[in-house]
Amino acid sequence: MEKGYIQIYTGNGKGKTTAALGLIMRALGSGMKIFLCQFMKNNDTGELNILRQFSDRIKVIQCGLGKFCTSRENPGQDHIDAAKEGFKEAAEAVSSGEYDLIVLDEINVAIYYNLIPVEDLISLLKNKPDKTEIILTGRYADKKLYEYADLITEMKEVKHYYKIGVQQRKGIEY
Repeated sequence: MEKGYIQIYTGNGKGKTTAALGLIMRALGSGMKIFLCQFMKNNDTGELNILRQFSDRIKVIQCGLGKFCTSRENPGQDHIDAAKEGFKEAAEAVSSGEYDLIVLDEINVAIYYNLIPVEDLISLLKNKPDKTEIILTGRYADKKLYEYADLITEMKEVKHYYKIGVQQRKGIEY
């Protein structure tokens, strides 16, 4: 593989994780090896069901608690511990050099809620292997990360059916 870049998908609109998953599908179809770490998540989803079929080329971990983190000032030690464990595995995946694509899903939210210091992520990005592509998703991307990104996409909500009471739907939102 040629040079790997750093991409950020952020903003308040729907589609950040969906875009990253689309890139994962493209990478799988091209024979690449992938690591996906889902911060803030711990649930069974349609994407996990299909990705399990490619376990020889993708490693997936979830390091959330299955409940919302609601306080930036006092997020709870259980949320911090889960995020730090996931970040440790992600850092090992990056430093191993064995993955072509690494997706850190919802890491921006984990940083926003003070579960992981932004400086730790910056250090990881500075030391990534040249060939490794890294995708960072989630609302609230810290502006300090922009300096290290090669591509930044901001999803903007214009209209969302959630506002009229539509809940998450299997196969569409999860």
